This record gives sequence, structure tokens and C-alpha cells, in this order.
Amino acid sequence: MSSRTDPRVTRTTHALRQAVLGLASEQPASRITVAELAERAGVTRATFYNRYGTPLDPLIEVLDADLETGHRLEDRRRVEGYRGPALLRLAVSEVADHVERFADVYRHALDDPADRGVYDALVRHFHRYAVAFLSRAADTDLPAVDREVTAQFLAHGFAGAIKAWLGDPDVTKEDLVDAAVACAPPWWAAVAERQE
Repeated sequence: MSSRTDPRVTRTTHALRQAVLGLASEQPASRITVAELAERAGVTRATFYNRYGTPLDPLIEVLDADLETGHRLEDRRRVEGYRGPALLRLAVSEVADHVERFADVYRHALDDPADRGVYDALVRHFHRYAVAFLSRAADTDLPAVDREVTAQFLAHGFAGAIKAWLGDPDVTKEDLVDAAVACAPPWWAAVAERQE
């Protein structure tokens, strides 16, 4: 049995992801219907439902995949010798670059109270990242605190900072990066230097 993915499945998935990105850039994701998404992607609704449950699902896949690309870059930089505050600043800048790439999607999500799904997905992503990050903290000066609570605090705090940045046209990307770096706990740099 072959482990190769059928090229038609790859094309369909790509078409759905591109279509949902386009639609979510024009309107809140909560208002996107399966019918309009399927039409824009050039697939049937049945094809959509074979892969996803709601239009938010492929949108979150796209956003998560882009964020993961930034995390892989962070891992590469760690191996290349970047350390402490410099590594943290670059990692936060990568996230800010991601938000800029998808700014319309995130801004629509902020403007529509029914559209918490995008923000909640961002929090979940940062939570997963924080849990993995904290798992490298065995031999560091990490305080003896509950790691789940710490991960949630970090995830919600960073997502909240992004919300504040997007919600205020006077706040720049550099302001976001500066604030996130300034708010990082002192033990963050020691953990960031550990290679997995």
C-alpha cells in the first residue's frame, strides 16, 4: 500500500485553504458559509464535509501551519547559536510577521464578537507552544509553579497583546515586540537556550 497522498486530495485541500483565506480576509470567519467556501474553492459541499466540519477548520489549519513555520525557524536559530533575549526577540517578531501576513483575518475576528474561533485558536496554539517550551525547563531556574497555569497565562497574555496591537492603530509591530520581550519572565531566556 502506498503512503503517497493522492494529488487530487492535495489540490482540493489547497483550494479550500486558499478560498477560506480569501473569504476570511473579506469578512469574519463566523459569517462564511460552506456553500460560498465550496463555490470559491471549486468543490462540492460534500467534498468540503469529507474533510472539515466548519469553515473555521481549514482556516485554523492555514494559520497554525504558518505559525509552525516560524517555530521551526526559531529551532534552527537556536541550533545556529542565537541565545536569550536575541532569540526571544526574533521569535516574537516571527509571530508578529505572521499576524501581519494575515492581518485582515485577525482584524475581522476582532471586530465580530461571534468570531472568537480565530482568537481561541491563537490562544490554543500559544498554549501548545508554551507547554512544549516549558517541557525543556527541567534544569533551569523555572519557579516551582504549575506549568499548565503558567502555559495558559503566557498563551492568553501573548494573544491579548496581539489583540491590543491590532485594535489600536497607534500601536506598532515594534511596540508589540518590545512589550512581549519586556514582559517575558527572567527564566525565559535560560529555557529558550536549551535545545530539544
